[in-house]
Amino acid sequence: MFVPAYFEFQSACRLISGEYALENIPAEMRSIGSVRPVLLADRTLEKIGSVDILLKALEKNNFTPSFIFTDIPLDSSIKSVNEIASLYRSHNADGIIALGGGSVIDTAKGLRMLISQGGKDILSYAGCEVLPKGQSVPFVAIATTSGTGSETTSVAVIKDDAKNVKLEFISPFLLPDVAVLDVRLLQTMPKHITAITALDALTHAVESFSCMQKNPISQSYAIAALRLINENVLCAIDNPSDKKARLALADAAFLAGAAFSNSMVGIVHAIGHSVGAVSKVPHGSAMTILLPACLRYNMKKAKKDYEELLLYMAPETYAELDESMRSDAFVSLVENLIGEIKKKTNIATRLAEAGVRRSDFPLIAERAINDGALIVNPENADKLDILKILDECF
Repeated sequence: MFVPAYFEFQSACRLISGEYALENIPAEMRSIGSVRPVLLADRTLEKIGSVDILLKALEKNNFTPSFIFTDIPLDSSIKSVNEIASLYRSHNADGIIALGGGSVIDTAKGLRMLISQGGKDILSYAGCEVLPKGQSVPFVAIATTSGTGSETTSVAVIKDDAKNVKLEFISPFLLPDVAVLDVRLLQTMPKHITAITALDALTHAVESFSCMQKNPISQSYAIAALRLINENVLCAIDNPSDKKARLALADAAFLAGAAFSNSMVGIVHAIGHSVGAVSKVPHGSAMTILLPACLRYNMKKAKKDYEELLLYMAPETYAELDESMRSDAFVSLVENLIGEIKKKTNIATRLAEAGVRRSDFPLIAERAINDGALIVNPENADKLDILKILDECF
């Protein structure tokens, strides 16, 4: 395991994980100073009853949101954040409960930024460490998918629809006060969503373990996440009602999120952000498609890291193989896992299957080389390298 001469690690988010975890939210909100929070969710969660499950849990403890907002797009957007901020102020709300996946939670982070800073447009806060003061708005995040880990990260990705780009907001002040994982909200997740969100978390684990800002603590979190995903993802797909497997994947997403929030990611995300923005491919699908090719691209610089990951993912295979073969075996193991998942869910594993056109490649590559995730990738990459990866994944 790599030990840098200097590193920092922060994970101030409190985690409540398990069945009936939702019932703890009223006490948690009151303890951090909120009695009239806004509840953010999306329309799908409203339709399938997840919002009702949460509301009933809150009502048991005489707790009611000031208002509920569910008109959140698939990609968190500047427009939505600004709209909700106006409603937040008019309802005199005093906190945020976010119920959902990455889009809802990132929207909540954007709202927290805007309300805390007293601004009118979050565009002025885009970038890394630009918030002038700490966050004052109480914030609880409830994850309903097991991939983004947004409930424990200091990162928000919010789309600027006017420019058709995804902007990154990075600050420790974006960390929710409390993250909640309740298996009741995870069992309705469709198989293909289970698949791509788990592979998103897997990508977080692998990239955070091997990127240039890796450290012993982030790597330990990444290892735990990798093992939980490898041991439970196929079971969760085959048996959606399996509470143990579902909660294991949710815990893995949290762990991987905490890992990459401290060490960052790499080229898979650099390209994936642009594939999502340009070609409208869901983030988890982009990660699934790009991961194997990007692992091979980084092989020379990340070889030792991949060897170590093989030990934790398949110890018997690690013991049987010569050292020179272990890194390739790890990549093959990842490819085989993706292949098994595809057989069960028919997820896209090629860019063409996801609707990406070759004519999109130049713009994707141009956007990707300016993505912050590329800075910490173990191997340098230019536009031509990215075009080659896109071609390999097509």
